[in-house]
Amino acid sequence: MRCLFITLGAVLLSLQVSQANEAGLSVVFSGDEIRVIRAYYHDHAITKDHKGKRGKKGKKPQGLPPGIAKNLQRGKPLPPGIAKQYLPQELHDVLPAPPFGYERVVVDGKVLLVEIATRVIHDILTDVVLH
Repeated sequence: MRCLFITLGAVLLSLQVSQANEAGLSVVFSGDEIRVIRAYYHDHAITKDHKGKRGKKGKKPQGLPPGIAKNLQRGKPLPPGIAKQYLPQELHDVLPAPPFGYERVVVDGKVLLVEIATRVIHDILTDVVLH
């Protein structure tokens, strides 16, 4: 019975999201969300000491492999198995809830707005999370 409700919920969620997409509605970060997210990460990058870890020959650790990094684009699904993090709780608490059927995640220093049902990226904030 529980499985039926979960399946039904997923179907309804995907129908609502696809109907919004078909109606031409664009789901993106609002200007206020962008300001709040950038301010949060700017403030917290200054107060935290990340010790500037470096790899061999003084190079900074690399992010995602180039093939995966180039797939982090609007309209493309998140690659399977990619390491994603959720926004810090303190930041999550001050932001308005994302649109129904979407979530905000952090991948490789970028904040993404992702459609839950399809894993498609709808918006990206680059260079926000300072390492």
